Amino acid sequence: MTPSQPHARRAVTCAAGTALALALAVSACSPVPDPSPPEVALKSFSGPDLLAHIRTLSSDEYQGRLPGTVGEQKTVKYVEDQFRSLSLEPGNPDGTYVQKVSLIGITPDPSMALTLAPADKPKKAVTLKFRDDFVAWTKRQVEDVSVDADVVYVGYGITAPEYQWDDYKGADLKGKLLVVLVNDPGYEDESLFGGKAMKYYGRWTYKYEKAAELGAAGCLIVHDTGPAGYPWAVVALKSGEQFDISSPDKNAGRAAAEGWITLEQAQNLFKMAGKDFAAMKQAAMSRDFQPVPLGVRAQIHIHNSLHPVQSTNVIAKLTGSDPKLRSEYVVYTAHWDHFGIGPAVNGDKIYHGALDNASGTGALIEIARAYKQLTVPPRRSILFLSVTAEEQGLLGSQYYSEHPLYPLTDTAAEINMDIINALGRTRDIIMIGRGSSTLDAVVDAAAQEQGRTVKPDQEPEKGFFYRSDHFNFVRQGVPAFDPEGGVDYIGRPEGWGLQQHERYTREDYHKPSDVIKPDWDFSGAVEDMQLYFLVGYRIANNAKMPEWKPGAEFKAKREAMLKAAGKTK
Repeated sequence: MTPSQPHARRAVTCAAGTALALALAVSACSPVPDPSPPEVALKSFSGPDLLAHIRTLSSDEYQGRLPGTVGEQKTVKYVEDQFRSLSLEPGNPDGTYVQKVSLIGITPDPSMALTLAPADKPKKAVTLKFRDDFVAWTKRQVEDVSVDADVVYVGYGITAPEYQWDDYKGADLKGKLLVVLVNDPGYEDESLFGGKAMKYYGRWTYKYEKAAELGAAGCLIVHDTGPAGYPWAVVALKSGEQFDISSPDKNAGRAAAEGWITLEQAQNLFKMAGKDFAAMKQAAMSRDFQPVPLGVRAQIHIHNSLHPVQSTNVIAKLTGSDPKLRSEYVVYTAHWDHFGIGPAVNGDKIYHGALDNASGTGALIEIARAYKQLTVPPRRSILFLSVTAEEQGLLGSQYYSEHPLYPLTDTAAEINMDIINALGRTRDIIMIGRGSSTLDAVVDAAAQEQGRTVKPDQEPEKGFFYRSDHFNFVRQGVPAFDPEGGVDYIGRPEGWGLQQHERYTREDYHKPSDVIKPDWDFSGAVEDMQLYFLVGYRIANNAKMPEWKPGAEFKAKREAMLKAAGKTK
């Protein structure tokens, strides 16, 4: 590993004889030491150390690490104990290693049913089965909600002025149940929406937000594995308890019902309405599309069990060595949670989450350990943030980004780790969101020193940029590095890496089978962790903070935030 460029040493001495030299000497008598070169830190990474963390965190004893359970208690204690054993400072200014996150658990009664009937022939009603045909919930923090509404098809459900796109055309949709396609038009036609890469408009979160903005009673997204990026089994996990951040208004502004419907049942719904689903999907590819009332009435009642959950982000700090820059921060994140104990698959009820994300949590600890190998810390301070409830909608990182312990205007960058490569060395590294900030150059340099190349998201249509904790920092304007392991594996045939990614998504992602595998090889993980360390180390030592590139979606947010804080030049 090539060391970073050495910093120039102070050249003046306290024995200077001239007035100018004497003035300089006042500050030079106690010079700020240069940060330590990173070689010792880089050599500290090892596969067995990472595996040891994964083995503990994904064990049966940790019960799948669901927030609000014994599994959380054990996980938080483990991470906190690791930070304390490294002599890292408590990350919370109150002197603790934790940030409390008040959540509420919302569990819908699984006996619910969705009834659909032609508005003019109510006796022709059909009843869809919860979990098999649809999943629905409410994020309103109340015990009961009911929807009895006309169904309206709204295409992709997008209003995007920059693409001259509006699926709603001013229609009054208050009190309606909206049926919407997943992803955005660019998935089907790369001439639209800037191509196949999913925009935030394609994310399910955007579609529910838009439905609430329009006063809709509910919103059902049509599931399709390709454009969704995951199979129905992943969606079906939302049939159990879900969490949200406790809200004083109990989320009264959300639509009463949110959920998904299978592709097959969506096709049946359109047939009931006398429409062809394929033709209606094609119609949604046009800027001229307008909402289509289906002449179908939908009824659903959701009864919830509610319970408050006091969950926890775990945070540690390494104070920087520069008296001025130490008040600025580089943040490393990894979520510690998974799905706990759920529906049995092949006899196993524990959703172990070995790769997702015991591996990222272990990497966070090991990167913290590497920074502690430095005799002199980097100039900026480093935060190590292990967040809760990522699997519930990025809630822990959302809470931190809305209640930061250190100002986001002073946060130089965020580096997120979610699923670490366990399949061996690669010639490349994947950078989600590549092209949007000056972090590109930092990552490129670190990868080049490893003899590797940096590639953009290899599956941009799946919207990974919006699916992990870095995105909450990005939404607040903070540049972020969200890496994935590479896909060009040394000693493997072309295409093998993407095949393995697809296999994991199909067979293990969000399933109890996400466990330690006998053929795991962490040689690539070691190189990845070294790269993540170097990226943060160099950001922490650079005189300038990373910046968004012209045209980047969140550049204006960052500039407005810095201006409001009086930090612009």
